Amino acid sequence: MLAANARAAGATAGTDRPAGTVSGRKRIRFLWAYLFILPQLLLFVVFTVYPIVMSYVYSFFDWSGIGPLETFVGWANFAKLTADPSFWNAFRNSLIYIGATAVLLLPSSLLLALVLNRSLFRGKVVYRTVYFLPVVTAASTVGILMKFIFGNENALVNELLQRLGLLSTPVPWLGQAGTAMGVLILVGSWKFFGMVMIYWLAGLQSLPGEVFEAAKIDGARGGQTLLYVTLPLLKPVAAVVLLLTVVNSMHVFDLVKTLTGGGPFYATETVDLHIYDYAFNTSGFPQIGYASSAGIVYGLAIFVITLLLGLLVRSAGGRGGVLPGSPERSVG
Repeated sequence: MLAANARAAGATAGTDRPAGTVSGRKRIRFLWAYLFILPQLLLFVVFTVYPIVMSYVYSFFDWSGIGPLETFVGWANFAKLTADPSFWNAFRNSLIYIGATAVLLLPSSLLLALVLNRSLFRGKVVYRTVYFLPVVTAASTVGILMKFIFGNENALVNELLQRLGLLSTPVPWLGQAGTAMGVLILVGSWKFFGMVMIYWLAGLQSLPGEVFEAAKIDGARGGQTLLYVTLPLLKPVAAVVLLLTVVNSMHVFDLVKTLTGGGPFYATETVDLHIYDYAFNTSGFPQIGYASSAGIVYGLAIFVITLLLGLLVRSAGGRGGVLPGSPERSVG
């Protein structure tokens, strides 16, 4: 009996693995995981964390980017920034661009998303692809192309409008302050139209189908269903789409640089272009310290706007509805 128990204990001991071996293998797996993310982590630190930290350091110096940091000026760059009308002009232009693109994009892309979301609509994949093509096209390429379309009196838009009898004389679309900003807003909205449409489609396809079936049983028609069922359920989605659209519109540089260059007379200069002009000024010495202070102030403004929109998204989600990617909620 004792011999049998000893053999059983020996067999069990032979099959069991020591706890140290298991923990050692887990440690090796964790080590391999860290090794895989190490290149991405290093790139993030070098190209994101380090520039952010150094921009705060540079903002307290009068530095041209050449030589060591020697001339400490304290808050002088920020004082100069607050008294600089060119910065506030660029800041105002950025806000105008953000607000106007949101006003144009949200309703128009929602309307098209409602059409493409219909089950009876044919060729939905083709239309989605066509509208999404500008999104994957480089903004600098779009700016150069649109400059040929709107850029001079013999441009395509003037020729087309004159042949249709809508214009008697050519319009310098990019040579006037009002029209230049309008063209920039129109082109920017067209550039990101497909992306916002995809946001709406994701929201529409996440809505619970049983709600629409109940509305149909109750006798609701197309317009009534849209007004009293679809749009109320889309309120949380609308808050998310608004947040994503605004955040995406906050940084517009390559499109402005290639399309208008900030002109005419700084009428379309945004904060990103303003920072670039001071940081990489070719007509004189670059002012890295001033450009860094401008970037910090604009970054804080973006943080405040994003925080307020985030609170809007949170409150909209708390009132019910379905967010893109969230589990469907039953509506009683």
